[in-house]
Amino acid sequence: MRILLIEDDLKLTAFILKGFKDAGFAVDHCDDGEDGLHMALSEPYDAAIVDIMLPKLDGFSLIDELRRRKKTTPVIILSAKRSVEDRIKGLQTGSDDYLVKPFSFAELLARVQALIRRASGAAEPSSLVVGDLSMDLLTRKVIRGGKKIDLPPLEFSLLEYLMRNAGNVVSKTMIMEHVWDYNFDPQTNVVEVRICKLRDKIDDDFDNKMIHTVYGAGYVLEEGS
Repeated sequence: MRILLIEDDLKLTAFILKGFKDAGFAVDHCDDGEDGLHMALSEPYDAAIVDIMLPKLDGFSLIDELRRRKKTTPVIILSAKRSVEDRIKGLQTGSDDYLVKPFSFAELLARVQALIRRASGAAEPSSLVVGDLSMDLLTRKVIRGGKKIDLPPLEFSLLEYLMRNAGNVVSKTMIMEHVWDYNFDPQTNVVEVRICKLRDKIDDDFDNKMIHTVYGAGYVLEEGS
């Protein structure tokens, strides 16, 4: 999952970035409203987190412009303003949720996950299963054929994306957009390298291979055969 954080408080930003990256999200960040609006309009995001008091363009105006341009990315507002009037204004502007500072990261994570789940129109599963490969999204355990497989956060996110799209070919661009952040250099071979490492852990000890390269198109994960 890839999210956009628009927040100018550096200490709070570092706290949020670490939390989401530890949870396996790709996170892009900018610290003013004009850049935030440009990124939100230019890049595909599963959700956006927006502060209200931003330099150059405030959060309310940013969200209003997103909705005016028919951008439907789910948005949660972060704000120190806690009045009922401010919450109503945020929701009327087009945000999907409103969280008052200070807050716990666990609550922010849960709300963002709920927004993404609601936008997809599907219930968020607690686990993913493809053939003899299973992933517990809560405990972050991966098991294939009874064997526990330890994955670092980036490889976990890559496998999660492949499993959520099991049976469908996903291109390198699609993987970059959902697993890596905005600063990722598309000219590097980092996707190929990570896929290779993931194959070593998922497929090497098994006769039936699950991660396949579709030359010229991308990659597909499917039940071993």
